[in-house]
Amino acid sequence: MNLRHEVVQMLTAKEWTVSFAESCTGGLISSQLTELPGVSKIYKGSVISYSNQAKAEVLGVPEKDLQDHGAVSSVVAIKMAKGAKSVLKTNVALSVTGVAGPGGGSELKPVGLVYIAVVGPDFEKVERHLFTGSNDTQLSRHEIQLESSKKAWELLSGFLNTI
Repeated sequence: MNLRHEVVQMLTAKEWTVSFAESCTGGLISSQLTELPGVSKIYKGSVISYSNQAKAEVLGVPEKDLQDHGAVSSVVAIKMAKGAKSVLKTNVALSVTGVAGPGGGSELKPVGLVYIAVVGPDFEKVERHLFTGSNDTQLSRHEIQLESSKKAWELLSGFLNTI
């Protein structure tokens, strides 16, 4: 059984709902979840907040946080997850924000830098990942998105296993 199935089973057993706020993954995680039967019991929806405007206006990420920390930051990742949890009224929410490339990176925020956050009742956690290829070769945009989704499922599963 894969992580997605385990997550669905754990959420179903707890009678909890989940939502997502996705930026650099552009709905990939949502799509991966909705491939599974029976998710309508636990899945409320997602916000694909690709722009800073969507992060601010839909998810309620403060403009100051976006300016001070940038969209690709632990602060914004947590606020995105909290926003999805609030807007979609779920027990748990997960967010992903990062630089998928091939352009858009900088010395401080290189291509492949991704923050993944999960929030739940009395719980929040954010992870920083830097997805690069072997021998310093850059992964493709799609590979970074796939790696991000894999780590997102691991984070969500790990969270659900601890409560």
